[in-house]
Amino acid sequence: MKADNAMEVIFDAKSENESFARVTAAAFCTRLDPTVEEIADIKTAVSEAVTNSIVHGYEGIEGKITLKVSLVGQEVRIEVHDDGIGIENVEQAMEPLYTTKPEQERSGMGFSFMEAFMDELKVYSGKNSGTTVIMKKRIGVEN
Repeated sequence: MKADNAMEVIFDAKSENESFARVTAAAFCTRLDPTVEEIADIKTAVSEAVTNSIVHGYEGIEGKITLKVSLVGQEVRIEVHDDGIGIENVEQAMEPLYTTKPEQERSGMGFSFMEAFMDELKVYSGKNSGTTVIMKKRIGVEN
């Protein structure tokens, strides 16, 4: 399905850019007239995806994150991509409380939050091949 409207932004994988990503995604969705709760859900999901890219994908080294947001009817499609180290076992990584960084007091709930706040979540990754997270949320539609 072709997007009614789309945007793409590429930014440095730095923690200070996480808030930029969440606000940019949320602002782009406003033409669908989302509720405050729907905007909060989108912001949280984007935050988690971008933070995963920064902390786990690049592990503190320099890199870029691509954020794509598109609108199709009343659906928001968000894609967060990094060219980092990738995830060897996506299924394991998506388990609640699983973390590769327990020493940093990471909760291991990033993917769980993304699943809870969005209607659909897909993760594509492999060792040394980066990660792409695709999330979808229907706005103003009873789920």
